[in-house]
Amino acid sequence: MNRLELWGGVECSHCRVGDTYSDQLSRSGHWDRVSDLDALADLGLKTLRYPVLWEHTCPDNPDACDWSWADARLPRLRELGINPIIGLVHHGSGPRHTALHEDSFAPGLALHAANVARRYPWLTHFTPVNEPLTTARFSALYGHWYPHTTDDRTFVRALLNQLDATRQAMAAIREIIPHAQLVQTEDLAQVHSTPAMRYQANFENHRRWLSFDILCGRVNPSHFFWHYLRQHGATEAELQSWLDNPCPPDVLGLNHYLTSERFLDEAVDNYWPCHVADNGRQRYSDIEAVRVGRVSLAGVTSLLLQAWQRYNIPVSITEAHLNCTREEQVRWLHYVWESAQEAREQGADVRAVTVWSLFGAFDWNSLLTRNVGHYETGVFDVRSGQLRPTLLAKLVRSLAHGQPFGHPVLQSMGWWQRPGRVHFQSSTAPAKSIEPQPHSRVKTLKDVRPLTKEKLRYAA
Repeated sequence: MNRLELWGGVECSHCRVGDTYSDQLSRSGHWDRVSDLDALADLGLKTLRYPVLWEHTCPDNPDACDWSWADARLPRLRELGINPIIGLVHHGSGPRHTALHEDSFAPGLALHAANVARRYPWLTHFTPVNEPLTTARFSALYGHWYPHTTDDRTFVRALLNQLDATRQAMAAIREIIPHAQLVQTEDLAQVHSTPAMRYQANFENHRRWLSFDILCGRVNPSHFFWHYLRQHGATEAELQSWLDNPCPPDVLGLNHYLTSERFLDEAVDNYWPCHVADNGRQRYSDIEAVRVGRVSLAGVTSLLLQAWQRYNIPVSITEAHLNCTREEQVRWLHYVWESAQEAREQGADVRAVTVWSLFGAFDWNSLLTRNVGHYETGVFDVRSGQLRPTLLAKLVRSLAHGQPFGHPVLQSMGWWQRPGRVHFQSSTAPAKSIEPQPHSRVKTLKDVRPLTKEKLRYAA
């Protein structure tokens, strides 16, 4: 097995909230700086998650595309020896003439994918839709992003449309680039709970695999979510099409944050009001597990092994980022890297760890729902309008070149490993998570949550 690789990623969400778009590329200034790519090459990065977004390229008409931005950057990446993993939709719902829940979404994205492949036939790796399950939840089940619905039926349609868009996009790309690989990203999560909330935790722990299960053709009538999907708008023929014509990823791209592990507790008074959620059956608190006493986190190594053992498909961490001090950011990336190495030693085919938000990110602490200029640094700080390397850049350079990193900052534990991380105590001893049985049935259970979600970059 080749050594573990370090990839890079540019935060590129182009997310519609109401009638406006939150555009990370413009806010970071990367939209206007081709020279940023040289700085990434100087770090030693050889693989980069990089956007050619549908909304940017042809926002009004697929026959009137503006390729100037991509034309200036993709050839430069090629000259620098950086292989891009091209993203086509990143927490978006497409141009204004379509949306996640509309029939035009999948064929529209497939047309954009074909145009990209035709213009840049040397590309090799694609992520047509970033985190389809997360995007469907935040947009259609929780109402934070467009189309701002909060019902199961729109959630199911948004999820299936994004997955069908992925399948159609890859088919269109492979007509032009037969060897093109699908790097499918999704949140790498696990939910813990009290015994009374174990039913909800089990529901969510099974749902976390749903994107991959559908793509891999695993959702048959005995699957835990078959009846749920059918009741909320999926036709039998539609689900059967995935059994007959799956689109398994070549690499499972797993995005993990400190807030990806959750804890559910029926004792809502033990937590802050902002943590209260509702599943239609009862109210409960949904909080980052790292903040609750007596909860043992699964950790990155365990989660990687779970994904590898479930699918036997190569895995990579495709987002690793922490909104905190630069010292803690270094500790977090180093922890994820070491965890990936440990998973490899235990037999998982882990290909890479991706340092995310190379140029930082704006307003992710509110899931992009507020435009207040909250900035979290990445490998570079861009607030001056120019790239200023942070301490994280030194670690990235060392990892990219396969060199040890002996900085004194690593002599201290990360805040998530220290006793001070605990802000709350669970009402009872946490329950052991139990994976739902294959013939379990679920029809109406869901989760409707407040604005404290997995993607929040929770600082110490």
